[in-house]
Amino acid sequence: MALPNGAGGYQVGDGNLNELVIGYMGAPATATSTATLTVAQATAGILLGSPGSSAASYTLPTVASLEATVSSAKVGSTFDLSVINVDGSGSGVITLVAGTAQTFRARKTGDGTWSLYRIA
Repeated sequence: MALPNGAGGYQVGDGNLNELVIGYMGAPATATSTATLTVAQATAGILLGSPGSSAASYTLPTVASLEATVSSAKVGSTFDLSVINVDGSGSGVITLVAGTAQTFRARKTGDGTWSLYRIA
């Protein structure tokens, strides 16, 4: 399949390769001890975890709560979440119940369904 050009595609700015693409992100969300994350925490883009000297497990919000809050998402919509352990002692371990704490992309795969991918 050929890539569209001219009026058939979308181009950011005037195509200057040195042009910075700017987005928007609110303040990072935070979490400490084991908890079920809110939709706001899961969709913040960055989650700063500080489990202290013990381990913490963060459970993702339910698909039902995600669907209710992100109601304009259509199949193929995505958002990213980076989980960063900011515990200064280095002894606390964060586990995301759906996998290991890394960078994740959530993708709406159908009505009432989402898939979570670890991308880094």
